Amino acid sequence: MHELRKDPLLCRWVAVTSESKSPGEYCLPEERSEGTACVLCPGRERETPPEIAAIREGGRWWTRVIPNFRPVLHVEGDLGRRGLGMYDRMNSVGANEIIIDSPEHDKQPEDIGIEQVRRIVRLYRDRVADLEKDSRLRYILIFKNSGKGAGAIYSHPHSEVMATPVIPKLIKEELDGAKQYYAYKERCIFCDIMREESRNGERVVFETRDFFSFSPFAPKFPFETWILPKSHSCAFQQTGESEMEDLSLMFCTVLKKMRAILGDSPYNYFFHTAPNRIPRRDHWHTLGDDFHWHIEIVPRLLMTSGFEQGSDFYVLTTSPEDAAKYLREA
Repeated sequence: MHELRKDPLLCRWVAVTSESKSPGEYCLPEERSEGTACVLCPGRERETPPEIAAIREGGRWWTRVIPNFRPVLHVEGDLGRRGLGMYDRMNSVGANEIIIDSPEHDKQPEDIGIEQVRRIVRLYRDRVADLEKDSRLRYILIFKNSGKGAGAIYSHPHSEVMATPVIPKLIKEELDGAKQYYAYKERCIFCDIMREESRNGERVVFETRDFFSFSPFAPKFPFETWILPKSHSCAFQQTGESEMEDLSLMFCTVLKKMRAILGDSPYNYFFHTAPNRIPRRDHWHTLGDDFHWHIEIVPRLLMTSGFEQGSDFYVLTTSPEDAAKYLREA
């Protein structure tokens, strides 16, 4: 079984696989085969791990959830927390699922239409709501790797769910930053950011009834774009059906705008939502006030330099103001 190890200096956890790769195995993987040979396409369902969930309409499936073929985290077993001298480690308990975004191999959900995007985000919400019932799990991340440059293994449109028994370091930093801001100002930092961006207007990308998208003031990457619900909410899984309709419109529009100006560049997106409060409810008693769930969309246009990786200090080659202008006009 794989294991999780904690870095005692930076307080971050990493997964260490049980089978180590040799140096020669670190060549860039090719995307899996195209067309009818793709294992994620309709007609190959018996060749995938057993289905976890699906949305079926009109006698066909539109999106399916399956376990990852080679999961890093496994639902079975206990955490087995233990020490090794000064170090901490545990079993790699969690969930690692693939969401097949489209029944069509060469079409992203937004190309099929807003209804398909609605199916996807509804399934995202349902998976988070289901996984948070497991008290062993501390955090659930919905994400997408689109294109080899963004870490995708399959060329068929898909996204993933990872549920971990620890809160990842980046998420913890967001939670702590939001909590500190609220303790000082008694306001949600994300709500304040939206008000400031709306007042300024330069970095606004698109706005709907319930959602707001913009290029953040100090992003890591060119054309990075965030989507936030206008109504304060810490948990994505609490999004109502009416808001889901509006989120589908927002998500579909922003992704199409990005493709219009950046072509088929690789990208990632992530849903940052509240951690699982079931195992430590008392610890998160202010979360409903200080955190605000959101989506971050990050095009992978450049390789990060040694300076950026070694310092976490990023250099932007397109200003967020210009990025928002290009996206607004797309």
